[in-house]
Amino acid sequence: MNYARIREEDLFMERKGGKGYTTADIEALPDGERAELIDGEMFMMATPMTIHQRILVKLIFEIETFIRKNKGNCELLPAPFGVYIKKDDRNYVEPDISVICHEDKLDEKGCHGAPDWVIEIVSPSSRKMDYVRKTALYQETGVREYWIVDPKKEMVTIYEADRWDIPVCHSFSERIRVGIYKDLYLDFIEFIKN
Repeated sequence: MNYARIREEDLFMERKGGKGYTTADIEALPDGERAELIDGEMFMMATPMTIHQRILVKLIFEIETFIRKNKGNCELLPAPFGVYIKKDDRNYVEPDISVICHEDKLDEKGCHGAPDWVIEIVSPSSRKMDYVRKTALYQETGVREYWIVDPKKEMVTIYEADRWDIPVCHSFSERIRVGIYKDLYLDFIEFIKN
């Protein structure tokens, strides 16, 4: 009986082109499973690699230290943290790092609307998602600054709202200034050392 019900759902999704999922489907995933949703299409998330986690932890430390030291009004929230980016039930992402400067976007479920600054750390399984799908989504929804941190290429690609069509690429060997914080610089070469 369960098999028939699952099969019917699979057929429904096939007819919809795999784009009939909603945030209710995300919320119904078994414990430990994570996925993102872009225009009704669900993308399962793999467990991150060690280099991903090392960079993530160091970024969190540096950014959070800067915000606290400067008594900033923005809040850093790392994955897993839900962003209901289009304020609908067909789009849901979990950026590696979300920096939100408008407290009214936050509730117990997550962020409703675009974060001010999003950082995605590229994994082998997330390359196309981070470089293509999320770049378009973040531009469309008004993310002020989007960083793609690519450990394999040792590059950081930065998109900013006022010049989204002209991303700036930096090598890990460069000291990189954060756009939303004029006095915050990040040194990625330090992040990849053990």
